[in-house]
Amino acid sequence: MRGRGGTLAVGGGLGGIVVLIAVLLLGGSPQDAATLTGILDRTTVGQESPNDLTQECQTDVDANSREDCRIIGYVNSIQAYWSTAVDGYTLAPTTFFTDSYNTGCGQATSAVGPFYCPVDDTIYIDLGFFDTLQSQFGAEGGPFAEAYVIAHEYGHHVQDLLGVLQAGGGGTGEESRSVRTELQADCYAGVWASHAVDTGFLNPITAEQLGQAIDAAQAVGDDRIQEKTQGQVTPETWTHGSAAQRVQWFQTGYEGGNMSDCDTFNATL
Repeated sequence: MRGRGGTLAVGGGLGGIVVLIAVLLLGGSPQDAATLTGILDRTTVGQESPNDLTQECQTDVDANSREDCRIIGYVNSIQAYWSTAVDGYTLAPTTFFTDSYNTGCGQATSAVGPFYCPVDDTIYIDLGFFDTLQSQFGAEGGPFAEAYVIAHEYGHHVQDLLGVLQAGGGGTGEESRSVRTELQADCYAGVWASHAVDTGFLNPITAEQLGQAIDAAQAVGDDRIQEKTQGQVTPETWTHGSAAQRVQWFQTGYEGGNMSDCDTFNATL
């Protein structure tokens, strides 16, 4: 098994795809006190005049005490891993927003949550989503629940680079391409988690932190959401997969650490 990481060691949905394809998803002690690097200079705080976070998120203390800085640490770790795992990987900038923001895929609102826009190759993070994940979807939350959500969105970026992302999403239903696309992004999130400590940004994952990611994956399963919002489950309308499937594919990626294990398009779901 490859190295794994949990808390940030700086130095080393309701989310998904929008085209518009609205896709529902998705502290600790640092090893070093170095500055945040990687894509930090491409991370902005949204609204009309985005502000660079470079000067605000500099140390491990920032990363483990501020949500936006902590997410930047996860982003740097995720992109550091995929830069070595995927030939020709290109960095995808991250933009934080609240309320609404104009993107290459149209106007985004907090109702959309975190998402990847393939038109401008950018991940957009609604910082209020993580509270929604707990208050509306019943997730326990926690830093590694955030890591799972972010890693899922970057899984869509990897899919885009590999040419498997399709405009329109791929229909609905238990066997739909939409579901298979989302489950593969979950699996890619697990693959990153399996290698996260090797990037130098995170400390080893604890059982509690892994549980946070699994709990978040369960909370955003189509069946769990439908039970909460409409009181019944209608698999023919699924676009993301069940809670059990989302957990299964995240764990598949985490336990094996191999992209080749994430071929959801040819797997029996």
